[in-house]
Amino acid sequence: MIFLVTPMIAVVAVSFSDASFIVFPIPGVSLRWYERVFSYAPFMESMLTSLELAVSATLVGVVLGIPAAIGVARSRSRIATAIGNALLTPLSMPGIVLGFALLYYLSALRIQAGFLALLIAHSMVAIPYVSRTVLAVYRAIPVTQEEAGTVLGGNRWQVLRHVVLPQVMPGVFAGGMFSMLISFDNLPLSYFFGTAQTNTLPVVILSYMENQFDPSIAAVSTLQMIIALAALLVIHRTYGIERLTGV
Repeated sequence: MIFLVTPMIAVVAVSFSDASFIVFPIPGVSLRWYERVFSYAPFMESMLTSLELAVSATLVGVVLGIPAAIGVARSRSRIATAIGNALLTPLSMPGIVLGFALLYYLSALRIQAGFLALLIAHSMVAIPYVSRTVLAVYRAIPVTQEEAGTVLGGNRWQVLRHVVLPQVMPGVFAGGMFSMLISFDNLPLSYFFGTAQTNTLPVVILSYMENQFDPSIAAVSTLQMIIALAALLVIHRTYGIERLTGV
């Protein structure tokens, strides 16, 4: 834990430095670099783009991930198993490999770099998070509950709406929040498909570091960590991290 947390503490400390370059320990305390973050237009514009992209990709992941998980959860066939495994392949593939593959594939479909290409790429990463958590939660629900709904006169849609969906919502919520965090911090995929108008925050940070290396990088990184911690706190307060990761 010390090995993992210490660099983060150093980044947060450097963000409050009054020096014009990155140095640790810091010589003095100042908020000038947070002012720099909010006054530097590319940082704020890319942060809004990242948030919009993360929410949009998560919505796509929810819309496609829920039926995919429910469709393969109860089946014992090899095809269903293969589909379930295929849904997780974007998580086991390095981001740069997935980015290269999507670059050629989307080019063949004549989809140019921009928000649509970013949305498709990030959605491919969002779907496995949603489908995996929904699949785990749904398999824990006894089949008898759905059978009881059918016996009481409910059709498939009614059973899905009133019996299944309310019970898998913890998985949907957890998978959605985690996919938002992954999308917000994703660099490899965003680097391939961003443009001058649709660059995400990680890409802008990397570009900024290539030209200058001042504590504003630490300040914007601290803001990223705050957003991630806030999202994790919401998950924990709503359902509990231990319960969600233990399904």
